[in-house]
Amino acid sequence: MAEQPCILVVDDDPDFREIFSRKLGDAGFRVMTAEDGKAALEKMQKETPNLVLLDVKMPVMDGATMVLKMKEDPRTKDIKVVFITSLGDPRPEIQEINRKFSGDFGAQGYLKKTDNLDSLVDQIRVFLK
Repeated sequence: MAEQPCILVVDDDPDFREIFSRKLGDAGFRVMTAEDGKAALEKMQKETPNLVLLDVKMPVMDGATMVLKMKEDPRTKDIKVVFITSLGDPRPEIQEINRKFSGDFGAQGYLKKTDNLDSLVDQIRVFLK
């Protein structure tokens, strides 16, 4: 049997981390969590996740800074990153900013926290392929 993919959820909202971790665990993933980019980078030195779900706006170290630091480290530079954002504005120009932000930082894409959790899990499976 193949090993379960490991997902690192990085978000400063403890409720979101808890809910999302439980949902991902129920979906068959191994889950690690961190409250900011600095804590996440430290965890990745001990265990390498298959995918990082990364909030954009966080104290201590934001998502963009974390991705740039990941790209500088040979051990973490190839880990897939998906930004998670509450910036779920439906206007096309805001959606384009989100897409550009993801692309500029070498992320696989972005997910909106406001989406249905089952839909988010399905999208995560696609990002892992």
